[in-house]
Amino acid sequence: MQNSTFGRLNPLSTRFARLGGAALLGLIVAGCSTSNQQPTVSTSGEQRVTQADLQAFCPRISLREGTSYFSTYEKGGNGDSNRVIYQASISDVTRDCRRDNGNLIITAAAAGRVVPGPKFRNGTITMPIRVVVMEGDKVVSSNLYKQAVSMTNSDSATQFVFTAPPVTVSEATARQVQIFIGFDEGPQKK
Repeated sequence: MQNSTFGRLNPLSTRFARLGGAALLGLIVAGCSTSNQQPTVSTSGEQRVTQADLQAFCPRISLREGTSYFSTYEKGGNGDSNRVIYQASISDVTRDCRRDNGNLIITAAAAGRVVPGPKFRNGTITMPIRVVVMEGDKVVSSNLYKQAVSMTNSDSATQFVFTAPPVTVSEATARQVQIFIGFDEGPQKK
């Protein structure tokens, strides 16, 4: 009769069986130590997000075409790329919505960067950013803000984040609301 290894465990198989058993035991113990307690909620005065807030509708926000870039030129140099002081761009927009007594409180924000041009000068620059909230074809609010950015390095871009003050709309009409954000230089000077 031939010698058979059937019925005997290979030393390597024994090692894997022990490791697998230890891992399984660890998972069982970990599963037994959990409970159905609710997660701890901060009571430090921070505003809490409710489940209703998470499930609530929040209007869409977008950049209007032609409003994501803004260039500033030295005096008399409009349109001349060699006379650019700085160029700014908005790369991302977002909004936050909170519900409060039948109203939707919307906070719009934009992020972008400012790149120094050939005629760059150190200092604080001011960019005009407009936030428009529309309900269908009706303008609910249209506000122009000045975003200041300190520029000190002519070799690198500077990032910025702009956050507009909250706007309140009725929750009943929120699905007809749309938010636009972007640079607004105002009417062209002649």
